[in-house]
Amino acid sequence: MRVLRAADRIAMPWKNGGGVTREVAAFPPDADLDSFEWRISLAQIAADGPFSTFPDVDRVLTVIDGAGLLLTVDDRMLALDAASPPLAFPGEAQVSARLTDGPISDLNVMVRRGAWRARTRRLTVAGASEVAARARVTLVLVLDRLRILRPGGEIELSPLDAVLLEHGHSHLSLEGRGRTLISEISTDPEHALK
Repeated sequence: MRVLRAADRIAMPWKNGGGVTREVAAFPPDADLDSFEWRISLAQIAADGPFSTFPDVDRVLTVIDGAGLLLTVDDRMLALDAASPPLAFPGEAQVSARLTDGPISDLNVMVRRGAWRARTRRLTVAGASEVAARARVTLVLVLDRLRILRPGGEIELSPLDAVLLEHGHSHLSLEGRGRTLISEISTDPEHALK
């Protein structure tokens, strides 16, 4: 288990220069935008415009803050806000965003197609909750202040801190009242057969 503090993240420009992203975790470590196997990041969208394209990459986008946006994905328009389910789409799709009322923040999970699969889900903690990490990589992003309960004491988590659990078969005990996003990255079973 690794705690990844929001305060330690470094802002970097989007691939197309249209915004800013902060990497939460990536594999391999220190991979750039052309060489990652998987990447989890936070971005703020402050203006209307196109998304960067990432051929052979699958993406999952989840709005975490703000009034929302209208996202056009290959001529299909979708309205997303902080209550919407995560949206999966191919990285080579032509995607553009139009903000509905001011900037939004989102969680973006990207994986190399054919080698990895990803999914994200929302979990609200109301008292105590257990997160079972069965995937190769499980990242829990807290949106509100929570605590990790473990032998030896508690660990306080501030908004946008994350907990990275690797190699599956582990559990995370959270306490408090707040929202989280859980992203799971697994090897693609079809790739494992090749």
